[in-house]
This record gives sequence, C-alpha cells and structure tokens, in this order.
Amino acid sequence: MKFILATIFAFGILVTICNAGCFTKLNKPSLDGDEPKGCLDKNGVLHEFNTRWKTKNCFDCSCDTEEMSCCKVYGRPANYDQSKCFVKYDKHACTVEVLQKEDPTKLCERYGMAG
Repeated sequence: MKFILATIFAFGILVTICNAGCFTKLNKPSLDGDEPKGCLDKNGVLHEFNTRWKTKNCFDCSCDTEEMSCCKVYGRPANYDQSKCFVKYDKHACTVEVLQKEDPTKLCERYGMAG
C-alpha cells in the first residue's frame, strides 16, 4: 500500500513539474447557449478549431473543440552555477541561454530545465 501511495505521489509531482509552463482553457458555450466557434485567447482573438499559433510571450498554443492549450516554448534553467553564470532570455526569438559571466560568448553547463 505504501508503494502505491508513493508512486501516485511521485507521479503527481512529476506531472506538476512537467506542466508548470502550460495551461488549458475549456471551451464553454456562450451565455445564450451557442456552441463555441473556436478558441478565444486572452487578447480576445478567436482562433479556429484545429489550429496552432505562437504568442508574442513565447507560448505555443493549439485549439480543438474541447479546449485551448498553451505551453511555454522554453523552460527555466535549473541547477547551474549562479555565481559563474547568468540566464539570457530572448523574447523575440523565444530562446534561453545560460552564459558565463566572465565570457558571455561562452555557454555554461546546465543540468536541467523547469517549466
């Protein structure tokens, strides 16, 4: 029994960590009962069903009849030497790099990314 509980707990943590950079929004009928015609993003733009798009905030989104789902294109660097390295985000290219403070043209070693 303890093994099963530990497995469920570990799986729950893993799912939380993996999906930390994602969100979903269910498609609901409008107040007058009409079925949705697509997915409405936070800017009020309607996206047709079965489409994909990238936002200016580096989210990769998709729309289907059930929900709109968006995930951050890049993660947050973790487990790097913060005394020797710094993180550089490029929101135009939707990339992230961990660079050496002494020579910003060189990459630092990094061990993982978090959502």
